[in-house]
Amino acid sequence: MTLERFASLSSEQLSAQLSLGNWYHYQDTFLVPTNLSIDPQGMFSIAFSGDFSGQQLANIINFLAQQQFIVSAFCRYQPEPKLSPALCFYSEAPSSIINPLVLNEFAHPLGFQLVQVNQPPRLTNPGLLVMDMDSTAITIECIDEIARLADVYGDVAAVTAQAMAGKLDFSESLHQRVAKLAGIEQSLIDELKNSLPLMPGIKALCQVLKQHNWYLAIASGGFVPFAEQVQKLLELDEVHANMLEFKDNKLTGKVLGTIVDAQQKAVVLSQLQQRLNLPTQQTVAIGDGANDLTMMAAAGLGVAVHGKPKVVEQAQAAICQGSLLQLLYLLTIPVIK
Repeated sequence: MTLERFASLSSEQLSAQLSLGNWYHYQDTFLVPTNLSIDPQGMFSIAFSGDFSGQQLANIINFLAQQQFIVSAFCRYQPEPKLSPALCFYSEAPSSIINPLVLNEFAHPLGFQLVQVNQPPRLTNPGLLVMDMDSTAITIECIDEIARLADVYGDVAAVTAQAMAGKLDFSESLHQRVAKLAGIEQSLIDELKNSLPLMPGIKALCQVLKQHNWYLAIASGGFVPFAEQVQKLLELDEVHANMLEFKDNKLTGKVLGTIVDAQQKAVVLSQLQQRLNLPTQQTVAIGDGANDLTMMAAAGLGVAVHGKPKVVEQAQAAICQGSLLQLLYLLTIPVIK
């Protein structure tokens, strides 16, 4: 077997030899449809968001081999027309996976993204997606925008920095930050709520998932008025977020009820899974921050989206750039025919 012949193929030539949705392996100098058994317990390495030449295919296979993943079959597939075709590489599952940060460090300079999943969820089966809101479903952090409206952004950012440094837990930092927002008019909150910028690809993703009987929810450390607006925009099934107290149409600086922190996000996911009677494999959680990691670890598939390096490093998989519609690459790996 050799990859040398394939390394010389252009992306157009490689595409012509790999029919969409079919699995292949290489034998001597030929690509042949595989008759190997694809075990769902195995490892699937997915390269996407790139224009893949034969050289890149060879680079990926060699990289995986260096990491003790011997590719026995690969395929080219396209989850839906808005996404470019991806390459998926199947390996027997080893004792450990490649850290998502290492995958990104390899793939990013070569112009694509690379993730690994085993026992991947299937889009065609009912499932559950629980998503963070701020910097995940929407592009902003709502508390920062409220702080700017009140001209206390510096004060709020200082408390956030303490929390990031591990000097405050999430609940305490939330109470301290919200206290600095006391006196803001509800009309300003409504103005911000009505202009929330959705994360690119999130609406299209939700539409596809709903078409396949997936249940969609938000579990956010942000606030109910904004979560309810995102629910309306994306037609979500339910939302869980923190309740701000208003008095005389102004913020009091207090948060009411149970705080939606990292542990509570995981509780939301677990309760929804049980209520919907879904196998863990059909549960997906996405987020960008450290307080999403517990929820992501509880899901069958936890994906860091546009996350900081420390979050990417601890996630099961990571989408580091581009549209969130790319999550479909992880849900639509072809079954062997």
